[in-house]
Amino acid sequence: MGRRGGRGRWALLFILSGNMLLDAVEVSVVLLALPTVGEDLGLSLLAVQCLMSGFALGFAALLLVGNRLAARWGRRRTYLVAMAVFAAASVAGGMVDGGPLLVATRVVKGACAALTAPAGLAIISTAYREGPQQRRAISVYSMFGATGFTAGLLLSAALLTWSWRWTFCFPAPVALALLVFAARRIPADPEAGRDVRTRSSAMLRNGPLLRSAAGAASLNGTYAGLLLLVTFQLQQRLGWPPWQCALALLPACVPLMVTVPFAGRLVARAGTGRLIALGAFAPFLGCAHYAWRAGDPSYWTAVLPALVLVETGFVLAFAALNMQATATVPPALRGRAVPLYQTGVQLGAAVVLPSTALLLTTGDGIRPALVLLTAVAGAGLLAALSGPRAAAPSV
Repeated sequence: MGRRGGRGRWALLFILSGNMLLDAVEVSVVLLALPTVGEDLGLSLLAVQCLMSGFALGFAALLLVGNRLAARWGRRRTYLVAMAVFAAASVAGGMVDGGPLLVATRVVKGACAALTAPAGLAIISTAYREGPQQRRAISVYSMFGATGFTAGLLLSAALLTWSWRWTFCFPAPVALALLVFAARRIPADPEAGRDVRTRSSAMLRNGPLLRSAAGAASLNGTYAGLLLLVTFQLQQRLGWPPWQCALALLPACVPLMVTVPFAGRLVARAGTGRLIALGAFAPFLGCAHYAWRAGDPSYWTAVLPALVLVETGFVLAFAALNMQATATVPPALRGRAVPLYQTGVQLGAAVVLPSTALLLTTGDGIRPALVLLTAVAGAGLLAALSGPRAAAPSV
């Protein structure tokens, strides 16, 4: 019984982690395809970036209501329906010929991810005992997410040798496979039909939560904007093929993949405040350096230092921001606090991506866009330095 139950829990964790990996792949696999899609469909940089910012916008738009939908319909039903729609939108994305329809499929997929990701964490919180078992499950879940971004870059380089359409279509069979296994493994929950209403005003007065959301929005926005800039700089201006561009971007994702299993120990040793401040300073320094060297086409002296420093910010601050976001929130309100924090993360990308594309389109070279990214990173640094103050939460 115990051994069979253990196998069942590992199978469930594999399904939920696979979904987390798929969501991360979904972001990076499109990144390298943007120049090719724009050229094939006749889309400007400002229009084609909507394929990334649209996903982030759909994600952010549904996060705040996703918890209520899961409570009303049940986590299991919400998860399964969202996965089915995600698969259908993937097929549609690979078949459409117009930019607006392609962007619409991305918005829908982002909305589906906003339902499956929180539901996955919620299922882990109930299916695994608190303590070492639950911490191990969350660690595996997070590691799959960090691995997904790297896998997406490499997969995109391979798929683009056939057609950019495969980068939009390929998640469909993966999502369907996860759906089949999830239908058998995800346990039913007794919460369906319950209307969850909790007071949110306390969270809007919670300093650590708001600073964490602002810091995460800055970090994610800076990261997404820089990757967009570098992708178009390498492929369109320097003529690099997608596979070479994928290798060039690995320093911006591999370190987090390697270090995420040890993030908890790092936070326990250094504390959240110090790590968040250092994690905000590194991207600011990286973008400022790149802006200073904007006239230098060299990958090694201009691009690589910026990529490494922005990724350093993720390595240092990723887990610390997540922990600080809920540290002073009462357990009864954390179901609302986490979506609020994650909305900030997604809005950072949704706002910075089109702003970066606009400056790349209308500005004189890449320096204006890099100045913007430096300012966004600077805002995150100011948010980090304004705390930490562990104010007691108001309920």
